[in-house]
Amino acid sequence: MLESGVTFDYGQLVMDNEFAEMIKHVVNGIPVNENTLAVDIISKVGSFGQFITEKHTFDHMKGMSQPALIDRRVRDKWEKAGGNTMHEKALEKAREILKTHKPTPLSDEVKSEMRSIVERTEAEIKEMEEREQKG
Repeated sequence: MLESGVTFDYGQLVMDNEFAEMIKHVVNGIPVNENTLAVDIISKVGSFGQFITEKHTFDHMKGMSQPALIDRRVRDKWEKAGGNTMHEKALEKAREILKTHKPTPLSDEVKSEMRSIVERTEAEIKEMEEREQKG
């Protein structure tokens, strides 16, 4: 437990974020309606046809999970594109985030509340220490 506070893998954090996004996508469910069922397209293409060239397929494929780190290309194309592992891509993204991210500053109200929590906790610790010394 102590070691986990000392070492941290930013690449793993970025990968975990992508996994969480994919899970959220699935948990939100798949919309089932007249448009997504595409019964007319299924009838047109038929049981043994292919759907990849259909405009409906193209229009809806972007609505599916679009991971940034998972590379779904076949091996030879992946290798020609550099062959970076998911972790390598995640580390690159983490470095970019650390370099460019500008967090929104906390409001004065939030800062004040945080300061008050710290001060209360410090006072409680001091009281406990005093009781232990007496006790």
